[in-house]
Amino acid sequence: MPHWIRACATDDISPEDLIRFDHDGLTYAIYHAPDGRFYATAGRCTHEDVHLCDGLVMGHLIECPKHNGQFDYRTGEAKRLPACVNLQTFPVKVEAGAVFIELN
Repeated sequence: MPHWIRACATDDISPEDLIRFDHDGLTYAIYHAPDGRFYATAGRCTHEDVHLCDGLVMGHLIECPKHNGQFDYRTGEAKRLPACVNLQTFPVKVEAGAVFIELN
């Protein structure tokens, strides 16, 4: 059954940045888009299993720090090789200054 988990405060992430969120043995990445919205993806690159929290956010893209593969964090779509498998994305909601992600 899906449930909402508090990942962070909205103030924890600057616009065009991300943070790592670990829960129940898994790693997630929480993004603060330039338009003020928040997004969540799996926290590891699908190419080499590297933590994306060390990567570079540019607009709506996250660039993996190891081989520079890129993903659109809004959709999870792999945008630049060597990344060719999309990232899993998760629904996000903001309530009372906190970011929540929906997990199964």
